Amino acid sequence: MNDLANHWVILPIVLPAMLAPLIVLAMRHDIVLQRIFSLAGTAALLALSVALVAMAAAGPPQMYALGNWPAPFGIVLVLDRLSAMMVLLTSVLALFVLVYASHGWDRKGWHFHALFQFQLMGINGAFLTGDVFNLFVFFEVLLIASYGLMLHGGGAKRLGAGVQYVVINLVGSTLFLVAVGLLYGVTGTLNMADLAVKVPLVEPGSQALLQVGALLLLLVFAVKAALVPLHFWLPGTYANAPAPVVALFAIMTKVGAYSIIRLYTLAFGADAGTSAWLAAPWLLPAALVTLVIGMAGVMAARNLGRMAAFAVIGSMGTLLTAVALFTPEAMTAALYYLLHSTLVAAGLFLVVDLIAERRPGLGDSVTAAPGFAQLGILASLFFLAAIAMAGMPPLSGFVGKLLILDSARGDTAMVWIWLVVLTTSLLCILGFARAGSLLFWKSAAFPSVIEPEPVARPALPMVAAGLLLGGTVALTAFAGPVMAYLEATAAQLFAPGEYIRAVLGPEAIVKR
Repeated sequence: MNDLANHWVILPIVLPAMLAPLIVLAMRHDIVLQRIFSLAGTAALLALSVALVAMAAAGPPQMYALGNWPAPFGIVLVLDRLSAMMVLLTSVLALFVLVYASHGWDRKGWHFHALFQFQLMGINGAFLTGDVFNLFVFFEVLLIASYGLMLHGGGAKRLGAGVQYVVINLVGSTLFLVAVGLLYGVTGTLNMADLAVKVPLVEPGSQALLQVGALLLLLVFAVKAALVPLHFWLPGTYANAPAPVVALFAIMTKVGAYSIIRLYTLAFGADAGTSAWLAAPWLLPAALVTLVIGMAGVMAARNLGRMAAFAVIGSMGTLLTAVALFTPEAMTAALYYLLHSTLVAAGLFLVVDLIAERRPGLGDSVTAAPGFAQLGILASLFFLAAIAMAGMPPLSGFVGKLLILDSARGDTAMVWIWLVVLTTSLLCILGFARAGSLLFWKSAAFPSVIEPEPVARPALPMVAAGLLLGGTVALTAFAGPVMAYLEATAAQLFAPGEYIRAVLGPEAIVKR
């Protein structure tokens, strides 16, 4: 039975799910009311997320059974350290992005705030669900909302990128259903905790089907995480999406990474018999190639939007390189880098938009041109984003990469990991340095454009972008307590007994 405390677990899904239709039905003609309710709801979600992190840190995982149907027969949500952290990260990101969007971007199309809330519902549901099929359901919810957000404001380029985004995700959804069918056919369950119990018991004759299903799921999650060779949809999509939308999308690739972490430590971890660590041999080489392609793209990009998009691909390669080692130390490093890269990528996309709107006719192209309004402030923000994304000291990107390199010591692939991470960091530095020198240093040599009628620009968008980038400073300053939480999170992932018992009951038979 669900107790009163457990009901908090479902609120990150219920709150945006109730707010979105309310905005559509009662406020669709009043943008001010939409902003007020959307901002208030997202602020409440942030406060709730902080409470959930405190709950997750104070004890073992908690299970919420919808309709009080016992697992594995009913739908369950599970709160543990990892899911609570991801919900909090989503809430922080969403609040700052919404502040940015509420100064004009939300007027450029229909139903921005409702779609935004549906997106939060899908993302939070994906992080909290304890069932593979319902992971598919929440994937579809967040993808449907993202289709609408992607096309917000219209435009031929945006429409073309949106069609590609829709097609690749429809293919991914089809593969997801095939994989789910294979897993259910072999094990008779889709509950993640129950899978952890039943996967080691699968007969040898069914192992091939089981592993095909598991690898198809890895393929689906690789699409979401923009992992090579399935990364091609991301540069065009992210470079052409509205700035606040693509800033929120910074968490979308992390949904894919989260799913890999969750399923392949829980159901296909050390106790999975012949399927143990099934993802590792495939994940590491793909992650290293992703890192190379991403940072080479940063070096080659000719506009800031594509540069930021390729930086996201590179950061996913870095993150999944650490995940692919499947050790507690590497997972701790991966989670730290996940927090860092999400906040920095979102902030970078907002800074790119602020620069582009001040360069009429040139937008975000990496070319020298006359100086523009607030050049000094934007140069500082861009510099902060660049050194954070490249992993230069003393910010959290440097700390995260140092942790990843340290966690690879002793691994058979250590030389390759060190070589690729360090080389691509240099490529990233060179790419951002080239862009920054053209946009700010050489542009400062041009006479500034004098606006015939100075445009009054609101301060909050600049503040929102700055605070997101300030997350890298906060992660550096509070690295001690953050790492303590993440070390406990990694330990919980690699000792899944508490998770399994929270879902299936104390009588569940687990090896550890």
